[in-house]
Amino acid sequence: MPEYRRANTKGGMYFFTVNAYQRRPVLAKEPVRVALREAIALATATHPFQIEAWVLLPDHLHCIWTLPPDDADFPVRWAMIKQHVSKRCRAYNVPAEELSASRRTRKEAGLWQRRFWEHQIRDEEDFTRHVDYIHWNPVKHGYVRRAADWPHSTFHRFVERGAYSKDWGEHLICQNTDGSFGE
Repeated sequence: MPEYRRANTKGGMYFFTVNAYQRRPVLAKEPVRVALREAIALATATHPFQIEAWVLLPDHLHCIWTLPPDDADFPVRWAMIKQHVSKRCRAYNVPAEELSASRRTRKEAGLWQRRFWEHQIRDEEDFTRHVDYIHWNPVKHGYVRRAADWPHSTFHRFVERGAYSKDWGEHLICQNTDGSFGE
């Protein structure tokens, strides 16, 4: 089995991509969104972190977190969040008979992809690129025409703070041959 090496910088800032199991489009459904908010509140109560940017799409999410100065344990936070959402949203879990033997043995619910991807933010430029990526993602995937039109994102907070104009990114939009919008 491969050995996955994770970044381990206490107080670090990290970009994450977390996928739904088999990229099923269930994450933006209201019960899952509510459970996700609850899970984050529960996790931050015992394992604090600051959410810098966020976007929730139907089949995956991207976010940037900053951890406390004495802590680098983001895997435990993701485990807590995924577990809580899976338990609260059993109706969206893949039926056990459709799960692999490995997932059944580990008693995994089948809502989330087992692993997640992380990248440690190196500097301000890296942060800005990743924040832009997060907020452009709903447009990139063709869910909306403008970043401002996607409700499950921190884009609106960035507009309020003056980091973006409300029409940010509109000059990048083009219509694809299938009628969706993207880069």
